[in-house]
Amino acid sequence: MKEQLLIKHAVGGRTFVDSSKQSVSYEVTHEAGQWQFDVHTPKHAGIEEILKWKQELNVFIFRTYDDGRPTLKIWYSVAADTVKYDAAGEKLTFAAVSCIEYIPNEFGYKL
Repeated sequence: MKEQLLIKHAVGGRTFVDSSKQSVSYEVTHEAGQWQFDVHTPKHAGIEEILKWKQELNVFIFRTYDDGRPTLKIWYSVAADTVKYDAAGEKLTFAAVSCIEYIPNEFGYKL
């Protein structure tokens, strides 16, 4: 299985972090009804934008499976008051308060 982390401005907006294009590692834990993210990354222009637009962040994880299953997309809505960056530790932290899992090929509207 391969995972890709995206941190974006709004749903269809600019991408600030893309783990397939940048050297970042991350952990996600779930407890007390929210998901805690720890993203290890050196400071770059995207970090400043994340802090600037923290009220409008969305996070996505794409899970691509080696066994042919369709890619799973997980969409998290970030709680703005939880977004912080520790420059000394090179770590971005935030919490998400909602999570939606879906398979993009099966998501859509039928008229």
